[in-house]
Amino acid sequence: MTSGAILTTVGRMDDLITRLTDAGIRYIAIEGNIGAGKTTVARLLAEATGSRLFLEEVDDNPFIEKFYGDMGGYAFQAQIFFLLNRYRQQTEIAQQDLFTDLMVADYLFAKDRIYAHAVLGDDELALYNRMHALLEGRIVRPDLVVYLQADTEVLLQRIRKRGRSYEKNISDEYISGLNEAFNHFFFHYDESPLLIVNTDRLDFTANRDHLDDFFSRISEKFEGTQYYVPSWEGDL
Repeated sequence: MTSGAILTTVGRMDDLITRLTDAGIRYIAIEGNIGAGKTTVARLLAEATGSRLFLEEVDDNPFIEKFYGDMGGYAFQAQIFFLLNRYRQQTEIAQQDLFTDLMVADYLFAKDRIYAHAVLGDDELALYNRMHALLEGRIVRPDLVVYLQADTEVLLQRIRKRGRSYEKNISDEYISGLNEAFNHFFFHYDESPLLIVNTDRLDFTANRDHLDDFFSRISEKFEGTQYYVPSWEGDL
């Protein structure tokens, strides 16, 4: 395996595009807890495949910094902003030509409820669920969902390393609770083929072999849920 400088660009990979399209995979959603690396992986995959990229607009949420400083006071506002923003993007996805366009998103619309259940009070959650129910029926399901999994301590290290100002008040307990919720959600997820990738010992930005091996796996068509096993561990 080779490693080196941080990967910020990978270049177009025509063979990967061909394998994905032959497998009928045109819309991929990358998911994971805060710090899992979903946006980075989504960017690299979109560049490699020439896909249209849809990213969560976290920094554009006017309530996000206030939320991390006072979760009880700003949870509902932050969550509704995310819900409506994600829905707006999903309507754009639905308008694409799903038979010719390749698309990559760094979120799955259905997972929005994970955060809602973690931070909203009962009355707020009831209102949120009514809004979510009105919107979710119009959402296009991905051809493949990738869940980037990591231990809580690994996530915390990554969050601290990237040093976003509004994340400095995130507690260990909050990330741990979300991690349990994410694992529970994807343990029961069955709406699209799901590939679960434990990233504790993977670094897609510093090791090109890790990224290429991952790319080769996502282009394999399958049903249900499968777990990614790096090729160098397959015979262990």
